[in-house]
Formats: sequence, structure tokens, C-alpha cells
Amino acid sequence: MKLNLILLTIGLLFITCKPQAMENPDQTINSEFEFELEKYLGTWYEIARFDHSFERNMQGVTATYSLRPDGKIKVLNQGYKKGFDEKQSKAVGKAKLAAPDTPRNLKVSFFLFFYAPYNILELNKEYTYALIGSNTDDYLWILSRTPKMDEATYNMLVENAKERGYDMSKLIKVEHPN
Repeated sequence: MKLNLILLTIGLLFITCKPQAMENPDQTINSEFEFELEKYLGTWYEIARFDHSFERNMQGVTATYSLRPDGKIKVLNQGYKKGFDEKQSKAVGKAKLAAPDTPRNLKVSFFLFFYAPYNILELNKEYTYALIGSNTDDYLWILSRTPKMDEATYNMLVENAKERGYDMSKLIKVEHPN
């Protein structure tokens, strides 16, 4: 568990230190609804992601967001490294708004004061799916409120990410226990 946390921290440091590779990777969608953090809180299932060292070979990955007393967001990431019958790996972090006028752009930290961009690129008004990016095109996640996502929604999010300049050949699907 400590090794996963160290790898996660190192990975997040690479995110924040790498120069921007895309024209506007952190630009969120123009939406017809106002983002409400309270609706975004709760558990999200990782449906697909770009592979990176701090989640390599992880399956059954979830992210649970809850409000902390200080106004920041508690982030609990969990997943299985060696199979669903093994103990879950967990990492606890915190998140905050990047700026008050951009509520879909958060900053996440799993180690001290080192924060990495967490940008909600796509989100439906029911808050049932989300496409998450960072400040480079090396990090991408497709999230759902359920462990399975219908193919039409998945394909739409993949196409939208492709239109944003993401290399979708790097996308891997995440398995969840039945």
C-alpha cells in the first residue's frame, strides 16, 4: 500500500511538471447546466484509463469523493492489484477547486502540498458519467456511477476524447468484480 502511494505521488509529480502538450487539454465543456460539487460527490467507477505507473495492473478501481470539514474534498481511491480476492489497495488524498470561476477544474493531492490538475472534461446533467483529463494528453479517465457503462455512452466519450486530441490507442478498460 505504501509503495502504491509513493508511485501515485511520483506519477502526480510528473503530471504537474510536464509541459503542456495539448492546445487546451484542461478546457471543460461548455455546458447547459451549472456544475454542482455536491452532485459530483460519491463513488465513481473507473471504466477506462490511460495506463500509468501508479495504477498499473489495477482492476476494480473506484474513486470516492466526500466533503471534508475544511471545505476541501476527501479523495479515496481503491482498487485490486493482484485479483479481486486479494486485499484492496487504498490511497487517501484531498482535492480543491483550482479557481472559484472554474468549478470543473480541481486540483488533487495525495502527498503534502503537491497538487495535480483534475479536469472534468465531460459530464452529463444526471452526473452518471464523466471524462477526466489533466494538463497533458498523457492522463485520461472514463468514470461511471456504475461498474458497467453502456457501449453508446462509452463510444461517445471515446470519440469526444479523440476530438480533444487524445491518443485513444492508449486507453485500457478496467475490469470490475461481478
